[in-house]
Amino acid sequence: MKAIKFLPVLILATAAATAAFAAAPVKTMESSKGKVLADEKGMTLYTFKNDKKDVSNCYDDCAKAWPPFMADGKAKASGAYSIVDRKDGMKQWAKDGMPLYFFVKDTKAGDVAGDGVKGVWDAARP
Repeated sequence: MKAIKFLPVLILATAAATAAFAAAPVKTMESSKGKVLADEKGMTLYTFKNDKKDVSNCYDDCAKAWPPFMADGKAKASGAYSIVDRKDGMKQWAKDGMPLYFFVKDTKAGDVAGDGVKGVWDAARP
């Protein structure tokens, strides 16, 4: 009988865990350049001014220097966060329709070395 009483709690906990896992794994962090968006590990996320809403234009050498913030198959768009279909068949997180990237020269949580690079890369802001 005790197991039946706890079943609703278990179902709710499982649903909450699944929803949290599927949502955009993004957080706001304080950096030397103010508040920025970062992934779960604290690595700064960036936007590319040459992208269009819901379209990534960073591939090949660009994507080697600016790796896309990839979304897995369980990811679900929510609020300001959406998922962009890349021409390479992969899926990428976006904020307000703008695809999100990392910068290879950021080596630790909170680094913002990519902000302002070539006038086309900006740290993503909350």
